[in-house]
This record gives sequence, structure tokens and C-alpha cells, in this order.
Amino acid sequence: MKLGIIGLPNVGKSTVFNALTKAGAEASNYPFTTIEPNVGIVAVPDPRLDFLAKLYKPQKVTYATIEFVDIAGLVKGAGRGEGLGNKFLSHIRQVDALIHVVRCFDNPGVMHVNGEIEPVRDVETIIYELIFADMESLEKLIDKTSKLLKGDKKYEPELAFYERLHRSLEKGIPARQFEYGDDERKYYDDLFLLTVKPVLYIANIPEKDVPNPDLNVYFKSLKILAEREGSGLLPICAKIEEEIAALGDDEREFFQNELGLDRSGLDRLIFESYRLLGLISFMTVNNKEVRAWTISRGLRAPQAAGKVHTDFEKGFIRADIVAFDDLERSGTYAAARERALVRSEGREYVMRDGDVALFRFNI
Repeated sequence: MKLGIIGLPNVGKSTVFNALTKAGAEASNYPFTTIEPNVGIVAVPDPRLDFLAKLYKPQKVTYATIEFVDIAGLVKGAGRGEGLGNKFLSHIRQVDALIHVVRCFDNPGVMHVNGEIEPVRDVETIIYELIFADMESLEKLIDKTSKLLKGDKKYEPELAFYERLHRSLEKGIPARQFEYGDDERKYYDDLFLLTVKPVLYIANIPEKDVPNPDLNVYFKSLKILAEREGSGLLPICAKIEEEIAALGDDEREFFQNELGLDRSGLDRLIFESYRLLGLISFMTVNNKEVRAWTISRGLRAPQAAGKVHTDFEKGFIRADIVAFDDLERSGTYAAARERALVRSEGREYVMRDGDVALFRFNI
């Protein structure tokens, strides 16, 4: 999973990135501190994997990972190449989802590119620039398809789809909110538009509002926008999260408890990102390695086995599955089997989050 962190300059993107990855990216009070994207790979915290590691005592424990990309601040005109816009937009094309950081705090010492804080306007600035870039891409496709149509009428439905989507973009509606028929999915999936990517908004709030973000008027307006477009929203104080990330485990837990936080911003962001992208994790275990695997929700057992090794999918026979919660309650795999909690599942089995799987195969 590759997540791009975007937003206007000086909203706290690099601070959020540092809190998530402990990468030490430069964060300064002037636009375009980040030009080349900073990249950090983070292991996904998973207490289930920790339990399995204690149970099996493997030589190696491999957590699922997320790649965060800190992309330079976009400005008005980026969709037309202004503010190094073309370069920044190319970085956005390479990620699976967008973490859009929005400033929801007052601080006269930190300049705002638009002069004053207005979260909805700031979000719309970014959305419109991505829409402009998508319209440009779509216009080239419309022109190409129109030429093909002159020689073959089979391109009529495809052209009609592109033109309808273009009209929707002109109204300021991101492509992810565009409605299309089942027979048009093939056109939609091949577009790779920027505004197709799912979005999780991070409201960068001040420390005083951490216990109750709804007291923050900026957050409340952003919440309405996120609900309207069906996007995720997470309130985070980036400065506090960066300080928490620098602490040891015991200090971190104490500090979080003092702030009334049951989980760190990283844990909450990972949870929301998995939900946003429709992802789940299953585990494989043996004495050599305990490992978490990230897959799309709805994936069947043979395809999940193929994530482990292509031979597992080709020669799939069955999967021995035990739910993690059942294994934890049983104490050992043998005890779970005695209680008939280990199931033998075939090709049609749809994997569930927390499945501990042993794949049987034959080549």
C-alpha cells in the first residue's frame, strides 16, 4: 500500500510524515520545503502478530508495510503546470490513495499561502487542480477516440462515456464520485485519473482540541465536506504526534493516556487507510517465520495463497484456516484443532481479516 501525503504548502504535511515514519524530513515555514518527495516505509503495528511470535518463537517476524510519500505542496495553477505542478502531479499518479492534510489551527507565526485559514476552500483548491489535470488527460483521450470513431462505430459508447465524465468533472465533481454502468467499468478502470484515488483527510488541529476535535470550527466544516463526498476524516495534532513518535514505548503510552488517546495517530491512520482501500490482513505461521499479508477484502483463498507464492495458487488444494481470536482463546494451534476451530476451506472460501492460514498445494 502506497499512500501519498498531499496538501497546500505549510499545512503540516512533512510534520505528519515525520510523525508517521520518524524520517526527519525538513519542515519549515515557507512554501516548497519539500520538492523531491520524501519516502518512508512503515511496519504496520499488529498485536496479533506479536502474540503469534510469542506462540511460535520463529526466526523471523514480518509485519505488513505501508509506504508513505510526502509530496510537495500543491498551489493554485498546479493542474496547468504552475508551482512545479506537473512534477508534483506525476508523484500523485504513483500512489494508491491520498492522505490530504488540511490546516485546522491558528498560528500567526506560520504563514498560510492564501492569507487566512479556510479548510473547505483549501481542500477545493487541491481538488480543482487535480480535476483540471484529469480534464486535460480526458480531452486527449476524447480527441483520440473521436478519430477512431470515424473508422469504426464500435467506439461510440466509449466516446460517450468519456464525454459524460468530462462534463461531470467540469462541474467540479471528482471522478471517484462519478456514477457509471457495469458495462462502462472497463473504460473507467483504464483511466488512471487523479481524482479516482480515495482520499483520507487529516485535520491538523491544535493540541488544545485533541480531547474534543468537534470544538474546532475548522474541523467541523471539514467534517461536513468529508461526509458529503464519502471520504475519510481523521483529526490529528501533527506536532504532538511527532513528539510522541520520538518517545520510548513506556513514555509514549503515558503521554497518550495523558492526552486521552487510546491509539497513536499512526495506528489510527493505518486503520482508516485499510478501511478506505478495502484491505484486510491474514497471517501465515511456522517456526521459521510469522508473517502478515495485506490483501483486498473479498479475495478468495487461492488468490490469497498466490500472494505467498505463485506455486501455492497454481497447485492450490485447500486452506486450513483458524480465526486469530479463536487461536488466541485456545492458547495453541493444537488446542484450537481439538475444539474443531481449525477449518478446511476450498477454492470458494473468501478470506477474512485475522485468518491464520496454512495453504495445502501440489505442483
